[in-house]
Amino acid sequence: MVYQKNMRRCLELAATTFGYTAPNPMVGAVVECEGRIIGEGFHRRYGEPHAEVNAIRAVRETELLKHSTLYVNLEPCSHHGKTPPCTDLIIESRIPSVVVGSIDPNPVVAGSGIEKLRKAGVKVTTNVLEEECERLNIRFMTYHRKKRPYVILKWAQTADGYIDVVRDRNTVGRPVWITGWYEQTLVHKWRSQEQAVMVGTNTAMADNPMLNLRRWHGQQPLRVVMDRQLRLPESLNIFDGRQQTLVFTEKNKPETSSGTTFVNVAFDKNLPQRILDELYIRKITSVFIEGGARLLQTFIDAQLWDEARIFKGNAIFEDGLKAPSI
Repeated sequence: MVYQKNMRRCLELAATTFGYTAPNPMVGAVVECEGRIIGEGFHRRYGEPHAEVNAIRAVRETELLKHSTLYVNLEPCSHHGKTPPCTDLIIESRIPSVVVGSIDPNPVVAGSGIEKLRKAGVKVTTNVLEEECERLNIRFMTYHRKKRPYVILKWAQTADGYIDVVRDRNTVGRPVWITGWYEQTLVHKWRSQEQAVMVGTNTAMADNPMLNLRRWHGQQPLRVVMDRQLRLPESLNIFDGRQQTLVFTEKNKPETSSGTTFVNVAFDKNLPQRILDELYIRKITSVFIEGGARLLQTFIDAQLWDEARIFKGNAIFEDGLKAPSI
């Protein structure tokens, strides 16, 4: 029970950084000595010290470390990356016992951290609240195990199953809302938790979305848009240069300008996989696909998705663009 209690505290600490650590995982750590927590820490941002380092540094009475147990929801790293290996600091601090929630699937770790600690004489207990630990870092786990980003689909549909009206010159360039203020704000929160937000060509043209955070604090996501024939005008909000935009196209325009990068891909039946392959190379661990219907359905049909978040409104359109079908 003590193991689980302290591991839950690790998860609480880790969850406070949702949206800030990617492509690294969310990690929290606790140092416990004789039933008392003497140090806590978490990985705040990508490139900054890891949770174990912050927890050990938080211990004021350092002589207690040699009598303590370190809890961490993910296996300590054993390699040099943006920061030194956490295993080295644990061993140097003479911490005799470490409790781990889940194994790190990253090939450069993948059990080597635990092995290194054990070889140094550290007692390591693994798989404590493993399911909860893996769920918290499902994006990180998916990225390394499936070699692609974690894919979340989102759309709003009317009571009669439409996601958009039949467009005319009076409705092009602005969204037709099915949801209200609360749901729209929630979407901004969701954007803050993912590394990339994606839309199709027709959605970019019809709604002229900004695909940024305006109703929530956090890191601005990478904007991703499909533009097979490069017919989207540069005046659209997604090309405002305020944040990075990635454009997938068949046309030969590989240069980067004003924060926009063009990637040439074949728009065939393997397009969803090609998109995810490119995002994987760019270390994007999660993508939030907001439309349109054709793009969403393409990922559904390819079975390349992990979550679908669907708003159902009370409006009746009677005609228009049908919602995707799962």
